[in-house]
Amino acid sequence: MAQTPQPLLVVEDDAIVRMLTVEVLVELGYQVLEAADAQAALKTLKDLQQPLALLMTDVGLPDMDGKALAVEARKLRPALPVLFASGYGDNLEVPAGMHQIAKPFSIDQLRDTVQGILPAVQG
Repeated sequence: MAQTPQPLLVVEDDAIVRMLTVEVLVELGYQVLEAADAQAALKTLKDLQQPLALLMTDVGLPDMDGKALAVEARKLRPALPVLFASGYGDNLEVPAGMHQIAKPFSIDQLRDTVQGILPAVQG
């Protein structure tokens, strides 16, 4: 399966959820970088030599709200697509041009949501 030219950045403080999300995305053919908190994510986002196709972030992070992280990400990378993963269901208000997926999500939901945001990985 061909890889997307740019990796996705997954930000999730729950190690098991992060591992499973990364595993699914890799199986779907995406390259994935991961961060356990907003500070680690910001370090990656600030490295403009590191290309990114998508920021997928949990809303409830221990060190910074996921929405605040997305705002910072867009300051650094204005065109970067953002996907929020939220345990609050569809009640989350996301900023314009950003997307959300409710936790817990199925593999199919994750695939369909990411592929709806990014061009499909060519296999």
